[in-house]
Amino acid sequence: MSSSNILDADYAWPLYGDEPIEGAFELDTANDVGEAVAKSVTRPWLFGFDPTKSSNGRAILILGGGGYVELMVGREGVQVARWLVGQGFHAFVLIHRFPNKETGSQAPVDDARRALELIKEKKFAQGGLAICGLSSGGHLGASLLSEYPPSWNNPGAKSDLPKLDFAIIGYAPISTNAKGRQIVQNKPALEPPEKQMLYDTMQPDVQLKKPVPPTFIVYAGNDPVVPVTNAYRLAEGITKADAPVELHIFSDAPHGFALDTPGLPVSDWPSLDSPSVFPKDLVLWHCGIGVYVMKMLFRSET
Repeated sequence: MSSSNILDADYAWPLYGDEPIEGAFELDTANDVGEAVAKSVTRPWLFGFDPTKSSNGRAILILGGGGYVELMVGREGVQVARWLVGQGFHAFVLIHRFPNKETGSQAPVDDARRALELIKEKKFAQGGLAICGLSSGGHLGASLLSEYPPSWNNPGAKSDLPKLDFAIIGYAPISTNAKGRQIVQNKPALEPPEKQMLYDTMQPDVQLKKPVPPTFIVYAGNDPVVPVTNAYRLAEGITKADAPVELHIFSDAPHGFALDTPGLPVSDWPSLDSPSVFPKDLVLWHCGIGVYVMKMLFRSET
């Protein structure tokens, strides 16, 4: 089986060097790549999916969640890619390393930055480049919109990334895991320590680097895992950076709703459309029943 066939992808590349995929990570497909979970990542890989309709010339990097200890490669990666290739995009799913004592706190950010560069180098983004990050992948995606921390020592990290045309951030812990910014009293430090250090170092809502691309943000108001405060913080930060932002808060949805939450209004979010912010041919969302839409409107925090 070729490396790309692991996720039924059209392409697969290691981010660094030319090492084989064998032993790079553990992948539990549960008999369906749409439910795959990646663990124990020692070498990051990028998987590419070709458009299934006429190409729009754009590429989008998909960053799934998993709390920086595993990756929901299927639900928040492959399933999202299948949706986007149907819209004419080249879609790319990243299996990145996790913050731990072997890799340090910065590994996920370095891997995601390298993935953007690789997509650009391979000329898949002639018409534009974007990101879609969900859950911890949303924190990672928002980190790509932010200043690279000067305290991180990575000679290979370029100061400027390829230009991003838009970003989609969903139910991400933007800054409520950072010390001093939690909203849960006496919240214990996250494990491993490198994971806590990553959240302390990368607080995207207050570290955004201009110009920030137009950004669509989607959360659940009753998310039991990630407080919706994160959505307000990120949207306010983007507005302060003088960039377009659209914020949708669904009243009732589980954490990790992704694209497969039937029976709830949140299941309609991929069809919502925002032509004033996003490319006209990017049909993503429309306002449906049960969704609370906020455009440039923010709730004050206590």
